Amino acid sequence: MGRYLNPYTDFGFKKLFGEEANKDLLIDFLNQLLPLHHHITELIFRNVEGLPELSHDRKAIFDIHCQTQSGEKIIVEMQKAKVNFFKDRSLFYSTFPIREQAKRGDWDFRLTPIYMIAVLDFQYDEQEEKQKFLRSIKLKDQDGDTFYDKLNFKFIQMPLFNKSENELENHFDKWIYFLKKLEFFETIPAILNEPIFEKAFTIAEVANMTPQQYAEYQESLLIYIEVKEIVKTAEDEGRTKEKLEIAKKLKGMELSKNQIKEATGLSDKEIDGL
Repeated sequence: MGRYLNPYTDFGFKKLFGEEANKDLLIDFLNQLLPLHHHITELIFRNVEGLPELSHDRKAIFDIHCQTQSGEKIIVEMQKAKVNFFKDRSLFYSTFPIREQAKRGDWDFRLTPIYMIAVLDFQYDEQEEKQKFLRSIKLKDQDGDTFYDKLNFKFIQMPLFNKSENELENHFDKWIYFLKKLEFFETIPAILNEPIFEKAFTIAEVANMTPQQYAEYQESLLIYIEVKEIVKTAEDEGRTKEKLEIAKKLKGMELSKNQIKEATGLSDKEIDGL
């Protein structure tokens, strides 16, 4: 096991960003994503026990709900694996902090801004020409003008961030580099030698955990590995099925077995079984 925890685990993500003592880390990270007029100086973590929850998402998705001093509501999610209808799900969950603002009696329907920020350990942009590491979304009209600026989505596709240490351009880049490389660091790189990251490294150091925390982290890490393996198996099975369909067509075109093997990478046995 490495020196630092895996931030993609439930335990790791909440250890860094979901504890009262570490609110400054979350505030610093969020302020890289929020517009200047919504920058945070203080926030409170919200009790979300009353919010609906889809139990089948829990192993792949975990979240932190918070509210700023001036009333903005923020959902910060870490998603380990792709879920069906990803965009629909994001919109669905953003409705909860909208609906809970409703007031009995006379109410003018004025809402406070809502930000849903999702750190994704997968790519949902499958078309290469349309891939964006950071996608910022708000409601716009047919001319691209903002229609409503109080519902905002920020989707961060971590696999699309490939900058090396000497390519980091700003503080946001440093945060993403920190999260993506954390479990592989053995020492703090010079580029992250700043008080906020020094604190984050201290919190993330496995040696600083209590025995109970270490046990919780191990359990969280096993779930992370399990989810990744399930996704990989599903993807591999999907690719094999696709290759078999291609091989069938090539066989129907009377190509030789060697030609089919070269085109698909399938084995003799798999081709003979078609």
